[in-house]
Amino acid sequence: MVLTKSKMALLAGCAVLITAGSTMAQEQEPVSATMIIYLDASVQFFNPVVKGAQDAAAAFNVDLDVQYANNDPVRQNDLIESAVVTGVDGIAVAISSSDAFDDSICAAVDAGVIVIGFNNDDLEGADGNCRHAYVGMNEEASGYELGIRMIEAFDLKEGDVVFNPREIPEASFAVARGGGIERAMGEHGITVETVRSGLDPAEAQNIMAQALIANPNIKAVFGTGSVTSTVGAGAIRDAGVEVPFGGFDLAIEIANAVESGEMFATMDQQPYLQGYYPIAQIALAKRYGLTPTDVDTGQGAFLDQDRIATVKPLIGTYR
Repeated sequence: MVLTKSKMALLAGCAVLITAGSTMAQEQEPVSATMIIYLDASVQFFNPVVKGAQDAAAAFNVDLDVQYANNDPVRQNDLIESAVVTGVDGIAVAISSSDAFDDSICAAVDAGVIVIGFNNDDLEGADGNCRHAYVGMNEEASGYELGIRMIEAFDLKEGDVVFNPREIPEASFAVARGGGIERAMGEHGITVETVRSGLDPAEAQNIMAQALIANPNIKAVFGTGSVTSTVGAGAIRDAGVEVPFGGFDLAIEIANAVESGEMFATMDQQPYLQGYYPIAQIALAKRYGLTPTDVDTGQGAFLDQDRIATVKPLIGTYR
């Protein structure tokens, strides 16, 4: 982009407005928010989510409490209910099930709490849950896009079989992403085989490798989440086969696999934004009555060899 005098003036004006807005926020009473992540703190994918939330909290003067549900729906409901009891202004919550959290989220909304879903959403969106807005990837559409790109790049055709292992098959992200892949394959007469891989990387890699060894007719592999996408290239090596592989999310292992050609591409959902926007929207809704708005963080998600180098240095912080 060529910076003309007018563009420089516009950028300078935006900087002044952002600084002024931040200063105004610091002069007001803090807003309180709880962020609830459905897995545990060891899952590296959520590091940029937490950083984004913390950066928004600093910018908008928010007292932020980050909690982890450890993949336990009962604990997650307890965390939602506890946040309401303590009187928080807003809750940012990963809606990893389309029904397990309906009652607690609706109760929070009825109590006047601003609830923003992030990362995972109800499969029916706003029709299936009381949350005010959702910040995250359109996961079904991303699964479909990856599927179509793989079909075109590797000449997958009617009668072929592809493999789509899923960390938690019943989780909304797996249903949506897997559903998008299945839709793309179904349109071309391609069969999708799947298996529960779990969240332990070593176990998932072994399960995937054994499935590839047992079915030599598999023509392509699709990771579903960060675990299967991180260990997929290793599973293919362990099985001693050569098949194209695509997946989701970002990790150093994923970026390395894309760079080396072991992985065709990954679909990035920009997790930093999934942390930043919910906290910012809670603050803006509480202070100024601004309506929370859905944000699709998966736009421009496709990262292949041509694009991966630009984001690799930011993995774990902003990507």
